[in-house]
Amino acid sequence: MAQIIDGKAISLQIKDELKEKVASYKEQGIEITLAVVKVGNDPASAVYVRNKEKACEYIGINSKKIEMPEETTEEELLKLIDELNNDKAINGILVQLPLPKHIDENNILLAIDPIKDVDGFHPVNVGKMVIGEPSFLPCTPAGIIEMIKRSDIDIEGKECVVIGRSNIVGKPMSILMLRENATVTITHSRTKDLKAVCKRADIVVAAIGKAKFVTDEYIKEGATVIDVGMDRDENGKLCGDVDFDNVQLVAGAITPVPGGVGPMTVTMLLVNCLRSVELSK
Repeated sequence: MAQIIDGKAISLQIKDELKEKVASYKEQGIEITLAVVKVGNDPASAVYVRNKEKACEYIGINSKKIEMPEETTEEELLKLIDELNNDKAINGILVQLPLPKHIDENNILLAIDPIKDVDGFHPVNVGKMVIGEPSFLPCTPAGIIEMIKRSDIDIEGKECVVIGRSNIVGKPMSILMLRENATVTITHSRTKDLKAVCKRADIVVAAIGKAKFVTDEYIKEGATVIDVGMDRDENGKLCGDVDFDNVQLVAGAITPVPGGVGPMTVTMLLVNCLRSVELSK
């Protein structure tokens, strides 16, 4: 039976460490503020924003929530970002996605000052990550690396297969695994014989958005399985990209959904908020 990697417990451990750092910053007269911009009334976005506010409150940093109506124009949003870029009291800017369809997400993400881009999506930060310079790291892949390390699982020299090649998870995940000296294969919808490729892996990261797609046939005995998916099964129950009940019988370690990768994503956003103080120096 696989070791269950508890994302909630690990994220709480990190938040408690951050709490101490925030207290020492405050003693030096340094306040940290995250601006969270939400446009429109997407219900899932409202939940995510609330979770981020709670997390900020827990570690003692300020969160400034700016809610804009659905009909906000791209020009109005760009003007707000420009104001936040120039506001010295703001350390990090997060624009909650998805945005209403009439706004180009790329234009918005490009407008955020790279030294306030706590999501780690700006091309400047992506480029720095690739060449190994200090930068903000994308929250989900960075959280996965932390989870694996804090579960006493060695990455160095291991074969890692990433299923999915998105800019948010798949691609940066492969870069961060390389930085930890893993041997990395990125797979996707055009990969031939996906099962055989995955079966070689010591670490499998599934990020494709297909409910219970990864079964025990994809997993080598004793492999570490990280499930990034947030899907619904045929009964409408929350599940991941991995068929958990089936895979945990062969895996060495596995993350559950919910309670695995999800809590780590918000926590790594807080790590980036604190990092903004160092990067701005």
